[in-house]
Amino acid sequence: MLCAAAFVLVSISSNTMPPLIPAAPFLKYDPKDVVIAMGGLLFGSLPAMIISVVVSFLEMVTFSATGWIGFVMNVLSTWAFVLPASVIYSRKKSLPAAVVGLFSGTALMVAVMMLWNYLLTPIYTGMPREAVADLLIPAFLPFNLIKGSLNMAVTLLLYKPVVSALRAAKLMPNPATSSRKGGATAAAVLIAVFIIVSCAVALLLMNKII
Repeated sequence: MLCAAAFVLVSISSNTMPPLIPAAPFLKYDPKDVVIAMGGLLFGSLPAMIISVVVSFLEMVTFSATGWIGFVMNVLSTWAFVLPASVIYSRKKSLPAAVVGLFSGTALMVAVMMLWNYLLTPIYTGMPREAVADLLIPAFLPFNLIKGSLNMAVTLLLYKPVVSALRAAKLMPNPATSSRKGGATAAAVLIAVFIIVSCAVALLLMNKII
C-alpha cells in the first residue's frame, strides 16, 4: 500500500511540480519520501528501505528519463532521509525523537546528495563537472535543504492522522491512553507550520519575489 501511494505521488508530481530553484530547473520536488518516512516510523528501517527501492525501480522503468543513475540517486537520497528518522524513533516513540530523527535525516540527505550530485549529475545531464560544481552551493544545497525540510514538515503533519486511521481500521494496536497526546500533536503542527512558512519565504527570496 505504501509503495503504491509513494509511486502515485511521484508520478503526479513529476508532471505538475515546477522547479524550485531557477538555476537548476531539472531539480523538482516530489513528496514520495513523506510516505516512505511514515513507513519507516511505523514499521522500521528495513521496510522503509525496501519501499524506497521498489518505488525508485518503478519510477526508473516507467516515466523517468535518468535511467539507473536516477534510480541510484533516488535510493541514496531516500535512505539518507528515512534511516536516521526510523532508527532514532524506534528507540523512543515520542515527538522529540521524531523531530530529531527527521532533522538528522534532512541533514544527512543534504550532505549525501551534495557528494553524489557532484559525482553523477554530469553523467545524466551532460553538464561539465565544473558547471555542476558551480551549482552545488547556489542550487543543490538549497534544493535538498528545502526538499528535506518540506518532507519533514509534511511527515509531522500527517503521521498522527495516518496512525489514528490505521488504529480505527484495527490495522494497528491502540496504545495506553496518554494525557500528553493532544499537546504533542499541537506541537507537531506548530513545528511543521513553522518549517513550511520558512521554506516558502526562502523560495520567494531565491526567486526574487520578495
